Amino acid sequence: MKHHRLMVLLLAVGLAGPAGAAETLHYVALVDGGKQAGQQTVTTGEDGVVRTEFIFKDNGRGPELKEEFALNEDGTFRRYRVTGTSTFGAPVDEQFELVDGVARWKSTSDQGEQRVAAGAQYSPLGGTPAVASVALSALAARGDGRLPLIPSGTLSVRKVTEAQVRRSDEARTVQLVAITGIGFTPTFVWATDEVRPRLFAFIFPGFLQMVEAGWEGNADALETAQKAAEAEALVSLQQRLAHPLAGSTLIRNARVFDSEQAQLGAGSDVRLADGRIVSVLAAGADGAAADQVIDAGGRVLLPGLFDMHAHVDRWSGGLQLAAGVTSLRDMGNDNATLQQVMAEERAGTLLMPRIVAAGFLEGESEQSARNGFVVGDLDGAKKAIDWYAANGYPQLKIYNSFPKDILPATVAYAHEKGLRVSGHVPVFLRAQDAVDAGFDELNHINQVVLNFLVEPDTDTRTLERFYLPAREAVDLDLDSKAVQDFIATLAAKQVVLDPTLATFEFLHQRNGEMTPIFAGIEDHLPPDVQRGRRAAEMDIPDDATGARYRESFQRMVEFVGRAWRAGVPLVAGTDEVPGFTLQHELALYVRAGLTPAQALQVATWNGAKYSGVLEQLGSIVPGKQADLVLVDGDPTADIADIRKIVTVIKGDTAYYPAEILTELGIRPFAEPLRVQASGGAQ
Repeated sequence: MKHHRLMVLLLAVGLAGPAGAAETLHYVALVDGGKQAGQQTVTTGEDGVVRTEFIFKDNGRGPELKEEFALNEDGTFRRYRVTGTSTFGAPVDEQFELVDGVARWKSTSDQGEQRVAAGAQYSPLGGTPAVASVALSALAARGDGRLPLIPSGTLSVRKVTEAQVRRSDEARTVQLVAITGIGFTPTFVWATDEVRPRLFAFIFPGFLQMVEAGWEGNADALETAQKAAEAEALVSLQQRLAHPLAGSTLIRNARVFDSEQAQLGAGSDVRLADGRIVSVLAAGADGAAADQVIDAGGRVLLPGLFDMHAHVDRWSGGLQLAAGVTSLRDMGNDNATLQQVMAEERAGTLLMPRIVAAGFLEGESEQSARNGFVVGDLDGAKKAIDWYAANGYPQLKIYNSFPKDILPATVAYAHEKGLRVSGHVPVFLRAQDAVDAGFDELNHINQVVLNFLVEPDTDTRTLERFYLPAREAVDLDLDSKAVQDFIATLAAKQVVLDPTLATFEFLHQRNGEMTPIFAGIEDHLPPDVQRGRRAAEMDIPDDATGARYRESFQRMVEFVGRAWRAGVPLVAGTDEVPGFTLQHELALYVRAGLTPAQALQVATWNGAKYSGVLEQLGSIVPGKQADLVLVDGDPTADIADIRKIVTVIKGDTAYYPAEILTELGIRPFAEPLRVQASGGAQ
């Protein structure tokens, strides 16, 4: 879901200049390894009307947009229009106008009208990166670094650093600015150093470099400088929100969740020291002194949760920890970036769960995802596996374009090196073929149900891997011999299922509906996030199609329940908004037929087991690392209570979700239960 999060950053900020002389600007978008995946052309007419064409295609998906706008004298939108298609093919058609102080807008998911003060800027739902230049210029014109947004919110900007860039004999200064007020975390943009700055480059470290054409040779240096600047902000964030636990800590009277048996126990006293669990005794039985005490008051104590399908970046850890996720499995990333993030997490300088790395292995094609290693033959695959094994990766993830003729030998070699193998089902194969080749795990429910839907020539590197299950899964007979035999094979071979059900709610979400990931809790979120997550991602032209897609998704939920009841191991992963998505994923497991306690077992015991860290994590027993989650409620009875987390402990550090969520612009779900030290509350 890295691609989705990237587009949220670009489009929500709204990334060509004010009226003036006619000009055309070109940008190129490069993904991992320097492959061009998109471009943007911004033409400003002599009348000041700006026309933009933007296309970005990576991993078989991406938006295609055409945009036109005119500006007021203060640099904000007077009128605006964007049309095209979104990342997953949904139609984009959005327009705005400001007349006599009244703003009116209409998109495929919302419309509105409000009187606004001069100087406010409309924030498009589906715009191109060119809109960032408008925001930067309007911010500079105001002079106070703050820009009111329509329909709501305020954009702020601050300069972080600057750099010199060159092409041939030409040189210029560009500045890195941090923009806040959209989404959960800052967006970093490279802008020209002018009175009315505009976008020069947007860099998503480890994934994308979008740079003004002709200046691409500076991209790597800018990325290095940006990562260093971001590190300073991230260290400060960790220092503000982390509460070290020196010496011993006693958690009094907590009902401990037995993750191995999926049972909630009676009240217990849990003693911690040096980041580990020392003892678990009956409540009141531990009378020894402790340096810190947490009076749980009968609250539920869980092992730290696992998100088993993440694509981590340096800013995502806060949302994870606030949701009780103390460990995550990264399922595909730029190798150098992931190594850096893991090192910073281990050093304690990054607000981040523990990371279990899965090595990403892809085949060469026009639709290739450029993470990890992209190979063309068995020798290349073996060299990649050797690198992952040497760097301590316990698992391999194989992706869409991987050559099917070398799949069995690749899986066998990974097993020889001690790596588990998971992944998507490579193109022109079925899930059964992947299982026959030796896969230990299958990722994503769409990849699983495609087993019964694809033809030999179905290209699952395209959007068809989403639209085909949406159209046809509703007709899948779960009692058929084909389905029952496949489930039986998964159970017999103990092939793990990583369904990421919550992610695939987008298959049926209609325009104007809140994404189910946030449904019912949207009033906790920043207004821009609420608005943005009411936009559909799939092209659903009518109610009949919408109903069919919704029933198809329900059939996928039912498949997961049946597989689990048949003995197929399940792990809880997300591949979407950190934290919130895992909470909804567990609710979907309950809908599939698991009890809340069994869903929690999947997110704790199973997470540790299939990450290869069960000796250290996954349950609350003496000797294991002290990764713990204290809940103000009983999620073993009502899975929705998993949101009411009051304290998170990761080793020798405590975090209060209320503090983290407030920092990220989210209204907390529960008041913090603070650690009490001899000198008072921490």
